[in-house]
Amino acid sequence: MSLLEKIKNSIIEMEPELTVELTQSALAEGIAPMEIVAGGLISGIEIVGVKFKNDEVFLPEVMMSAKAFKDGFAAVSPKLKDSGYEPKGRVLIGSVKGDIHDIGKNIVIALLQGNGYEVHDAGVDAPPERFVDMVREIKPNVVGMSALLTTTMAFMRDTVSALKDAGLRDSLKIIVGGAPVSADFAKEIGADGYGEDAGEAVDLVKSLLAS
Repeated sequence: MSLLEKIKNSIIEMEPELTVELTQSALAEGIAPMEIVAGGLISGIEIVGVKFKNDEVFLPEVMMSAKAFKDGFAAVSPKLKDSGYEPKGRVLIGSVKGDIHDIGKNIVIALLQGNGYEVHDAGVDAPPERFVDMVREIKPNVVGMSALLTTTMAFMRDTVSALKDAGLRDSLKIIVGGAPVSADFAKEIGADGYGEDAGEAVDLVKSLLAS
């Protein structure tokens, strides 16, 4: 079994320490950083995403696999920069005010990173002001908001309004997602798109930045 296959399997098997160890071994053997990301890390997390969607794995397993991906990506990230790697775009993503759920957000972050995007995490329970401040600092191409509770969906609308009031709305695309969110709601609050799951969110970012 190749090192890339072993990296992929370590993510599927939820083994963060092994993922880091194998990633470092792959770098030491001279495997290109992007090859490690694409052929090892992203391959593993994509399979986990499909399994989660098909109810073959559950949230605790997905969390551990996402950690394995994140730790492996952190190990290879400096080499990506050294090799002249340029991210496809910059994304800011967070769970809105009142919502402390971060599973879906973290999976989206992992998949976006694996697909070559620079991702900044606004964390959970993020008020509109935090999004505004981070947009000013980071200057992302896309802002993603997540909500798992119907009671926190209103803060998505408030965040869009805050970005408009700050004169930042026209410089970026806004996407939303989460169990109670819908495409109609996204349109209603003035967002640019809605992702039903993590994979769809990544596809949405790709299409919005290509347009």
